[in-house]
Amino acid sequence: MISDDLVLHVNGQSVRVKATPDTPLLYVLRDQLSLKGPRFGCGLGQCGACSVLVDGRARRSCVMPVGSVSNSQITTLEGMGTPANPDPLQTAFIDEQAVQCGYCINGMLIAARSLLNANPNPDEAQIKEALASNLCRCGTHMRIVRAILKARGK
Repeated sequence: MISDDLVLHVNGQSVRVKATPDTPLLYVLRDQLSLKGPRFGCGLGQCGACSVLVDGRARRSCVMPVGSVSNSQITTLEGMGTPANPDPLQTAFIDEQAVQCGYCINGMLIAARSLLNANPNPDEAQIKEALASNLCRCGTHMRIVRAILKARGK
C-alpha cells in the first residue's frame, strides 16, 4: 500500500507524517518523530511500554493504527512536561525514586496521568487497578504507587 501524508496532533503541535493508515502509531512516533518515550515492549498491546495519551486517555500505540488518531490529541511522555517544568507526576516519580531500569516507566506515567485526568484523587486501590495491566519486572510497584499518591490533586 502506498504511504499517505497524515496530519497528527502530537504534544501540542500538528505534524505531517508519511504512513499507511494501518501503520502502528508507535512506529510513526519513534521512527518519524524521534519520540523515544513510548517504547516497543511486546507488540501486542499487553505490557504498556508503548502507551500514549489519546485525548487524555491511555492507549497502547503498538496496536493503534495511525489512521485512527488523525483527529485526536496525542501526548507522549515528552509532552507531559519539560526538564524545567516537569509534570507533577514526573516530579513525584523522581522524589520517590520510582524508576529502576526505567523500561516500564513510560507506561506507568501515562497510565497514572490517564487515571488522574479522570479521577484527580484516587485511593491506593484505584491506583493499583489503573496500573494492573502495565508490566514491570524490577518490582518498584510500591514506589510507583507512593509517587502517584503524592501527585494526587496537583
